[in-house]
Amino acid sequence: MRKRVARETPTVVATLDDLATLADYSLVDTLNCDPEGNVTGADHAPRQVFSGHYVPVSPTPIESPEYVAHGKTLFRELGLADSMAQSENFVRIFSGDLSRAPEPMRKVGWACGYALSIYGTEFIQQCPFGTGNGYGDGRAVSVFEAVINGQRWEMQLKGGGRTPYCRGADGRAVLRSSVREFLAQEHMHALGVPTSRSLSLYVSKTEKVRRPWYSEGSRSLDPDVLISEPVAISTRVAPSFIRVGQLELFSRRARKNEHPQAMEELEQIVLHLIDREYDDVIDKTLPTAEKAVLLARAFRGRLTSLMANWIRVGYCQGNFNSDNCAAGGFTLDYGPFGFCDVFDPQFQPWTGGGHHFSFLNQPLAAERNFHSFCSALRPLLTSHRDCLRQLEEIQNDFPNVMQAQMEKMWSAKLGLDAFDPGLFSELATLMMQTTVDYTIFFRELSSVPDNIEPLRKSFYKGRSYAADAEGMDNRWAAWLSKWQSLTQSRSHEELSEQMKLVNPKYSLREWLVVPAYQQAAAGDYSLLRELQEVMTEPYAEQSKSVEQKYYRLKPPELFEVGGSSHYSCSS
Repeated sequence: MRKRVARETPTVVATLDDLATLADYSLVDTLNCDPEGNVTGADHAPRQVFSGHYVPVSPTPIESPEYVAHGKTLFRELGLADSMAQSENFVRIFSGDLSRAPEPMRKVGWACGYALSIYGTEFIQQCPFGTGNGYGDGRAVSVFEAVINGQRWEMQLKGGGRTPYCRGADGRAVLRSSVREFLAQEHMHALGVPTSRSLSLYVSKTEKVRRPWYSEGSRSLDPDVLISEPVAISTRVAPSFIRVGQLELFSRRARKNEHPQAMEELEQIVLHLIDREYDDVIDKTLPTAEKAVLLARAFRGRLTSLMANWIRVGYCQGNFNSDNCAAGGFTLDYGPFGFCDVFDPQFQPWTGGGHHFSFLNQPLAAERNFHSFCSALRPLLTSHRDCLRQLEEIQNDFPNVMQAQMEKMWSAKLGLDAFDPGLFSELATLMMQTTVDYTIFFRELSSVPDNIEPLRKSFYKGRSYAADAEGMDNRWAAWLSKWQSLTQSRSHEELSEQMKLVNPKYSLREWLVVPAYQQAAAGDYSLLRELQEVMTEPYAEQSKSVEQKYYRLKPPELFEVGGSSHYSCSS
């Protein structure tokens, strides 16, 4: 594997030509191309891909692209001039037309296959061929890889058209789902949660597709109408897009000895992952088996930390299969995700997700994905008994590491020096019985109140509370008194400042996003851009007008409304 090379980057990358000079295509230059792939990228019909790490694919441009938004924070980090996002050449490339890409940027992109495990169980039924060889990036096409300021980034179009993995679908993403992911990625980054990032979002002024969705005010669990929606292409950016499911695909092939290079291709993808995501923590001179053990340990640390962060900010991924789990340990694939309003351990925005992917079950789902990750590494360790033993120990200790991360997180949210199980247990019970807004409660607690009055701002006042309001208030007062006794080691000002860095004021609630994508579909992007500004400063107090609009309880009439409180995977 070629060493990562830090290139000198201009203070500001002002043009697409400047960006192109930073190109460094490590994946396609060092891994194996599908031997049946077409070098021109004309490969848009579903088919089986039996070997190779990627398939050359030319994205399908959207018609008449129009600028919607760009990731201003990411542009600053990469040194890109904001003006680039609306420049003709940039719009053309990142709405799917690579035909005039400036050299050394390439005119063909690539898509990758991966396997699927759901809550630790291997599946191949989602593959249209029943083999597992037709599952992967169905509408995601990577178009650029570069080293910018010493950091490697891959840029991938979502909604970039059909690939061999499209499973008969149209390869498009609608504006609705694209707006959700665009806003969520930059919001999560601002929250301090590791995540893929948002570069740009363009919508077609003429091209539409039909998708099942919810009629206005519908309380149906599943979509009840078929609607015509504008298509869009968003570009997401990450150090790599290697998924746990990707490693699984090559491991399954190696286990079954499906072709002569199967074991070699597994080793190659694992070493490539290390080079892309873990080169700062794993010595490149070590043998592969030892690297694999260190990789498992490092990934466990990242994954457990990620889960604690998800819970900290009220995020539920909704569909945490192994193919939606980034092997780099960051948040990837914002499909049927949601940020909770009411604190509910079983909060699950996706109607097809079930309890196993619900809010507080996500650490267990992560453990299942970690088991799949470790299983994918095992074929590389079969002749290394000591490494196998170490891998087993790392896997078995996941629950302990996860528990430690969760206790550390809850302690930080509560401003405690050490986790107090009794205090937390009573709080969780009170929050559920009172029906409490998760974000508002912890933000109000962060002001270190003298009594429970400020906390009432977060109360939806559920049935248990209504049945015995005085008794519930007394229990809240007793809990607050105990909390105050455990946080006396710091001044109110110091404690409040520290807690407000952990407990955000603003959360990307779905009922705030719905009008933004509805207005965007009508050509008005002002609310979307306003949300982008607010949600990329989630810990700031912001203006009174922003507070009144975005720091409030969910309106009662929006509970149980399809598309706002729950939704399908339609995108």
